[in-house]
Amino acid sequence: MSKVGAFIPARYAATRFPAKLMQPLGDKSVIRHTYDNTKATGLFDEVYVVTDSEIIYNEIVNNGGKAIMSKGPHESGSDRIAEAIVDLDIDIVVNVQGDEPFVKKEPLQKVIDVFLDPTVKVSSLMQVLTNQQLIEDPNYVKVAIDKNNNALFFSRSVIPYPRANDILITYYEHIGVYAFRKQALIDFTNWPMTPLEAAEKIECLRYLENGVSIRMVVTEYMGVEIDTPEDLIKASKLL
Repeated sequence: MSKVGAFIPARYAATRFPAKLMQPLGDKSVIRHTYDNTKATGLFDEVYVVTDSEIIYNEIVNNGGKAIMSKGPHESGSDRIAEAIVDLDIDIVVNVQGDEPFVKKEPLQKVIDVFLDPTVKVSSLMQVLTNQQLIEDPNYVKVAIDKNNNALFFSRSVIPYPRANDILITYYEHIGVYAFRKQALIDFTNWPMTPLEAAEKIECLRYLENGVSIRMVVTEYMGVEIDTPEDLIKASKLL
């Protein structure tokens, strides 16, 4: 039986919205909603917040949760988690973004279930995007997939580009929830940052550029990712 752990990378100094994870959302901080809702799914043997911030670390630990302090600086959430899991007894690692306070069981279950296929090393979530404004918004990462639901490319641009306007195109938004086999994640951190990853600022492109497939899973996630102060207002209304 595989041991499955959820790890929530949590930086204090976010570029677009500093200290967003500590913003109040209802009666709790954003990061506590994410942690508590992840734990409440009952899917995981372990749930940890992995952070570079004593403020976030204390927020979790002082409220009965588990957290790990990062030892060094990290370019990405995946790097942060990889450092934390090296000595942990875990087989499948699920990366839940700290700014996803409305974590639900069903999408996480789907992203774990694909590992019943022994060829899958990495999986992630996507949802159908129909709002044209969001399709064109670079804050919304889009993903194009092949017929087996493996990712072909991730981009902040509109992909595919509708050059032919008589074809019905389904656009997918990439939701930043990933699952990895432990070794695949450790491999990731040993590879240098790749050109497409650096250009798009989308870390999972490093897998594709190194020839590792990412199995995408469709979900009706319908949560709110807290990237901007406007997102926090949306999240408050949803709460």
